[in-house]
Amino acid sequence: MTDRPLTLMAVHAHPDDEATGTGGILARYAAEGIRTVLVTCTDGGCGDGPGGVKPGDPGHDPAAVALIRRQELEASRDVLKISDLEMLDYADSGMMGWPSNDAPGSFWQTPVEEGAARLAELMRHYRPDVVVTYDENGFYGHPDHIQAHRITMAALEMTELTPKVYWTTMPRSGMQRFGEIMREFHPDMPEPDPAEAAAMAEIGLPDDEITTWVDTTAFSGQKFDALAAHASQGENIFFLKMGRERFGELMGMETFVRVQDATGAAVPENDLFAGLR
Repeated sequence: MTDRPLTLMAVHAHPDDEATGTGGILARYAAEGIRTVLVTCTDGGCGDGPGGVKPGDPGHDPAAVALIRRQELEASRDVLKISDLEMLDYADSGMMGWPSNDAPGSFWQTPVEEGAARLAELMRHYRPDVVVTYDENGFYGHPDHIQAHRITMAALEMTELTPKVYWTTMPRSGMQRFGEIMREFHPDMPEPDPAEAAAMAEIGLPDDEITTWVDTTAFSGQKFDALAAHASQGENIFFLKMGRERFGELMGMETFVRVQDATGAAVPENDLFAGLR
């Protein structure tokens, strides 16, 4: 036994990803006295600019966007009571197929070994008991999410550490409910074409393949406020339009697949730290 606190490390691609997928666990475990470490890999410069200006449009300044998003990330950190924030500050690569994918210095163009070595140093410093990141497809195919997955798994191999490792996911039942709520708020929303619908149907996992269901309903207000802190990003507005109560209903359960474990804790489990305390 040591006096070192139990530690959760979440590795995310952009400012605001911490709120959407893991805001509940970050707030919950911080409240339980667990050290929470957030690693954000990119500067978010391919996000929306002031007034909703999109990347590539006149007036979009990636450096200015990155500065705004750093300030928003600090505000989100305060809301979620995150103990430690580490920025790798790679350039945001944008969505798959964008010209920014190929830009020198973008996260997508960074050799995995380079990013992994930097992350491995952070892992050796913080010695996390639990590490959370994305699956091989970055949940929905975003290049920076995929790269975050790659450097996390490579960094773990570079260290002698044996934390429990989780990939974020969403149950297919939850994805279906999300679609219903989207149509409720946007009744005139056109039906997706068959290819898009098929791709959406592959996001997440069947409910019985999810190993870990963490109830964070009591912290959904903090999660809501953390997302609201990223006010510059238009894609967050839909979640906020739900209002706190509906948001808590839809986003109060955070789900994961456990991919590495040395504790022998039984699955399904309802606590990332099962077997560790």
